[in-house]
Amino acid sequence: MSAPAVETTGLVKTFGDNRAVDGVDLSVPAGTVYGLLGPNGAGKTTVVRMLATLLRPDGGRATVFGKDVVKDADAVRGRVSLTGQYASVDEDLTGVENLILLARLLGYGKPAARDRAAQLLDAFGLTDAADRQVKKYSGGMRRRLDIGASILNPRARRASSSPRSGRARCTSGCATPSSGRRPNGCWLTFSPPRCPSTPTRWR
Repeated sequence: MSAPAVETTGLVKTFGDNRAVDGVDLSVPAGTVYGLLGPNGAGKTTVVRMLATLLRPDGGRATVFGKDVVKDADAVRGRVSLTGQYASVDEDLTGVENLILLARLLGYGKPAARDRAAQLLDAFGLTDAADRQVKKYSGGMRRRLDIGASILNPRARRASSSPRSGRARCTSGCATPSSGRRPNGCWLTFSPPRCPSTPTRWR
């Protein structure tokens, strides 16, 4: 059996007198979407921020694909991409131009950047909108493009901080295989009433 994509044991985070995360134990297998459901303030985003090494845990242990988020923070950061609440793509560029630009910044050659952009546009159902300015995209299309941009790096594991769907607040992360083509492990947290992704496991 392969090691979990994400594993935490007794994970704790405090802010002053507020114990925001109180002993969280998780084991997220590769190849799954793992859901954490809870109200605002339950600590869902705080957990993801610790997994992305943006916050240092005050107790417990967490690993992402076997890398400790404290001891191996640089290695984790090299494989994690954080997607914020609001899309960070350039609205004046087309979808394909955004992805090519970011791929080039990551060191792709021109042909490889175009190929990778085409793969991601297809994977996220945006091929027909590839040559349209992002400012003309719907909110859902922008979110998909933003997620695609976040996994341009084949080594990246994605984490998303509170994208909104209606009144829902969602936080998710996906682990991609070395090919970077499709996620093979995900975690997802959100508050009711709905979220744009469907987890296969809940906690």
